[in-house]
Amino acid sequence: MQAPMTSTAQRLTQLAVLYQKGQASELMDRTLEKLLALETQQSSDQLAELQADLVEFEKRYQMTSTDFYARYQTGETDDRMDYVEWASLVQMADNLRKRVVLLTGEDQP
Repeated sequence: MQAPMTSTAQRLTQLAVLYQKGQASELMDRTLEKLLALETQQSSDQLAELQADLVEFEKRYQMTSTDFYARYQTGETDDRMDYVEWASLVQMADNLRKRVVLLTGEDQP
């Protein structure tokens, strides 16, 4: 069972205080590094899968996902299921890119 968000946030605050006071252990460092690496890898793998799906839509409709999404947001496309799915994939990929950037501290994956 997943811990409530407040409980997790409290634990993270406790860890942050330990780090700020210089009381973090080597085990904590290694564990956090492994956790971040695992989360980064899983997110990168999911992003690669989404990008492959986006390429299929781009080939099918002969436009980039960026161009499509701009048109979709301004109502220049209809609401066919393919477009709704494509828009969802664009949003999901964007969220995953942001997640990877946050996890790695790098500009772009």
